[in-house]
Amino acid sequence: MPEFIDINGGSIGLGEDKQVNLTVARLPTYTTIDLPVRVIRGAEDGPVLLLSGGLHGDEINGIEIVRRIIVDTNALDLKRGTIIAVPLMNVYGFIQNVRGVPDGKDVNRSFPGVKGGSLAKLVAYTIMNEIIPLIDYGLDFHTGGASRANFPQIRCVLDLEKNVELANAFAPPVILHSSLIDRSFRKAAHRKGKHILVYETGESLRLDEHGIKEAINGTYRVMKHLGMRDTAPEGHKPLVYPKSRWVRAQSAGLFNARIKLGDIIKKRQQIGRITDPFGNESIKVISKIDGQVIGLNNNPVVHKGDALMHVATNE
Repeated sequence: MPEFIDINGGSIGLGEDKQVNLTVARLPTYTTIDLPVRVIRGAEDGPVLLLSGGLHGDEINGIEIVRRIIVDTNALDLKRGTIIAVPLMNVYGFIQNVRGVPDGKDVNRSFPGVKGGSLAKLVAYTIMNEIIPLIDYGLDFHTGGASRANFPQIRCVLDLEKNVELANAFAPPVILHSSLIDRSFRKAAHRKGKHILVYETGESLRLDEHGIKEAINGTYRVMKHLGMRDTAPEGHKPLVYPKSRWVRAQSAGLFNARIKLGDIIKKRQQIGRITDPFGNESIKVISKIDGQVIGLNNNPVVHKGDALMHVATNE
């Protein structure tokens, strides 16, 4: 990386720590909404690592993970290289506590974006053109959907050697193969030669303290692996899964889980029960596969076909 990083007209040198605001668009009130970007540089040259959260506006855990990392620069202990931190990429969704933007679009299905496009595509375009060219690697922090909690996990492409290397360096409890999805941030960055891993934990609009701490420690381990810092906490010996499957409700009713996030389950094991509100029916939910529970629906009211749990598996 050069001695100075130039972003939005600002120049940040080695050893400097600055916040730069990127103007994305404005609200109908003509209030400008900026995208704050924190650039923290070590005293020596080295890799540039992107830490991003809040691509979905209601996924608060990712925002909090990045915030905690950059608020304590002593714990960050950056010796070499650069951290580019964007705690909140989807400011619009965050304001309204929703996943997408006011026009209903998903920013993470709008990449690489268009300069004159919809709001979601404009956000994507800004990220791709102002930030991605500056980085070498990235960690993008996400959260489960409404009432659906995720077990701490890294999602990456197991066919890509650098993805696997970084995932093992992160050393989370679980590593799951996840193909590159069309129009996603991760795929758009991959086309530019940038390796970005996705970390998942918790559920939307809820803070998951355990998952947040796992993410911070994993980030420190990736930094150590890249030579950006000298020490890092010990990690897990991850369980690596090439596939995952959803267990769905076979009938409507009240779902009572008999397992919890992270549990190892076996084929033909009873993993829950669906009952009707009036005490007339009680249906067992039986696992059809061996695996580990990496996602769980915390809303007991389910309709036929609703996702009950997400299971990582080798089958």
